[in-house]
Amino acid sequence: MSATEEQEQELEVLESIYPDELNKISDTEFTIQLSLEEPNVDVDAEGYEAPTILLRVTYTPKYPEEAPVLAFSLPSSDHPLTFPEDEEPLQAALDTAVEENMGMAMVFTLTTTLKEAAETILRSRAEEAQRVRDEVARIEEEKEMEKFRGELVTKEVFEKWREAFLKEQKEKKEAEDREREEAEAKSGKKSGNTSGVGLGGKKLTGRDLFERGLAGGVDDDDDGEDEETPDVAKLEIKA
Repeated sequence: MSATEEQEQELEVLESIYPDELNKISDTEFTIQLSLEEPNVDVDAEGYEAPTILLRVTYTPKYPEEAPVLAFSLPSSDHPLTFPEDEEPLQAALDTAVEENMGMAMVFTLTTTLKEAAETILRSRAEEAQRVRDEVARIEEEKEMEKFRGELVTKEVFEKWREAFLKEQKEKKEAEDREREEAEAKSGKKSGNTSGVGLGGKKLTGRDLFERGLAGGVDDDDDGEDEETPDVAKLEIKA
């Protein structure tokens, strides 16, 4: 079979495989538009259109004994692939497939290779984006968890806490004692308590009596109201 016959036969097969995707330019030149599957995308969403990559094939006179001329492009600028960044790995995949299939009709193999290589790039890019999102989420979660983590309890930390606690309790008790004593003092004054005994049966000291205005509260005339005080002026001084 001649090279021309092999080319015609392969082109017929390709037209049956890609009835809508293949655009025949001439008997030796055509394009095939390949739809790419995007990872983590709802392909059933209304208005969704899969990204495509266009492979242009030109048969050489000796094809398939020699490699066809290949070129690929992106039909639109709004595409998940980026050229020229992604061109090199795609071209490398095609070159390898051509070498492995030299001497055989290879266009279907080339279209499959190009599609898989492009989808591998998209999948790798999606996985990297997900990894970044997961890392950001992990960092945020760590920050939230830090709010619930107390200070690591060591012997030094415990002793410091214990001293502060005891000091606070002591100051609190002293304040309560002062308030109680002040309340007792005020209550004693208002009730005219001159017994020398404070609220709650607590005996007051001389200082307490003096400070609270109770000293001298006892009537000095009560014990000697029947006794006469001698008139000093009438006393005779006898020699």
